[in-house]
Amino acid sequence: MDYELWPLGDRALLLRFGDSACIETNRLVHRACAAISHAGLQGVRACAPAYAALVLDLDLPMLARHGGTVALKEQLQALLAPLDAAKAESTPRVRDIPTRYGGEDGPDLAEVAERTGLSAKQVIDVHAGTLYRVAMTGFQPGFPYLLGLPEALHLPRRSSIRSSVPAGSVALAGAQTGIYPASSPGGWHLIGRTALSLFDCQRQPEVWLQPGDAVRFVPVAVARD
Repeated sequence: MDYELWPLGDRALLLRFGDSACIETNRLVHRACAAISHAGLQGVRACAPAYAALVLDLDLPMLARHGGTVALKEQLQALLAPLDAAKAESTPRVRDIPTRYGGEDGPDLAEVAERTGLSAKQVIDVHAGTLYRVAMTGFQPGFPYLLGLPEALHLPRRSSIRSSVPAGSVALAGAQTGIYPASSPGGWHLIGRTALSLFDCQRQPEVWLQPGDAVRFVPVAVARD
């Protein structure tokens, strides 16, 4: 398994597996992150996956007592080198997202339809007819960045940012789709909304969608053209 290793500040390391934000590379990232997490490497507190990279959060005093970054790099090389990039993943957990498309819940659906040359119903059918992969979470607690958006729905971000996007909004931008767990500013195109709670600090685990999960949007109300 090939990767580049870079310092990220003075308390973290970045492992980069390429520049392509594709499902195949993301699978490599998750496989490496799982191997590192299960190995219990001394001085590594946590491993966080992203699209084509992962970050190791370091416990510097612990790391210093076990050979420092030189020893850690050697351990990583020994751990990751034999990983088979072609090895099949375990079957991912599939999460269904009941989604109300269009209307007040998806104020940008008509614009997305116009810009893509599709009808509103076709946008919904294409978006809901795909099984997505949670590549990573970020931006706000529990926000899932989903890979697999069909090319027919690829659009640049909105030219203007909304000051407030409602919690549960289902949105798309570029080659990504995602869900806002909480109200916040945002520049993605809003096409629907779910009533599911994606983040709850009183729940275990707090984050409902985890990296590696498969996600399917299930229309519960369909907008008309």
